[in-house]
Amino acid sequence: MTTEIRGSVMLPARREDVELYTSDGLTLVGELALPVTGEPVATLVTLHPLPTAGGFMDSHILRKAAARLPALAHVAVLRFNTRGTKSARGTSHGVFGHGNDERADVAAAMAFVTERGLPNPWLLGWSFGTELALKYGREHDIRGAILLSPPLHRATADEVAAWAGDFRSLVAVIPELDDYLQPPEARERFASVPSIKIVEVTGGKHLWVGESQTKRVLTEIVAVVNPSALPLPEEWDGPSA
Repeated sequence: MTTEIRGSVMLPARREDVELYTSDGLTLVGELALPVTGEPVATLVTLHPLPTAGGFMDSHILRKAAARLPALAHVAVLRFNTRGTKSARGTSHGVFGHGNDERADVAAAMAFVTERGLPNPWLLGWSFGTELALKYGREHDIRGAILLSPPLHRATADEVAAWAGDFRSLVAVIPELDDYLQPPEARERFASVPSIKIVEVTGGKHLWVGESQTKRVLTEIVAVVNPSALPLPEEWDGPSA
């Protein structure tokens, strides 16, 4: 049976509810999605949008990445709720730490990746999640970071500039019509990192609403972590999950 890949379609994967444990004693809830067969070629450690504005592990781009990319691009996708954040999976312990205490949440996710031997980890941040990636990603053994709609509210100029000369890749996907940081300003504020790749998306908006924007974002992610899987198919020839 052929299924059009769009909306809430969930493709086959090995999905596992997981728990992450922080250095300050909290338990964070999450999910790991793996390809049905074989080892993943890369791992996406996702960092969700601002929880006080409705962001959580099920924010739609991250949910669709977990629903589609293990099957389409043979990558693992780890999603989790940062401290104090609630979703259908459950509520992570603790309270929102304004991007400061969440340093331990990122560390807990990376410790899980190491413990499970997940290969080639990339941080995938969206909005608030990009602040965590910029602030704390360099502390960990990652291949790089992908920034979706970075607002640059919490990451300081010094924290951004610290990525200059770093061997890890930094890719920023900037919507033309973003509410917080549009391409011209993004080029200025990331100028301290000459190696950054800035992808400008014509007509894109901060929340990436709609199937065409979802496909564009997922394509840009796969172009970084497993370009051999492109172009992503628009139909799935087989049962969905």
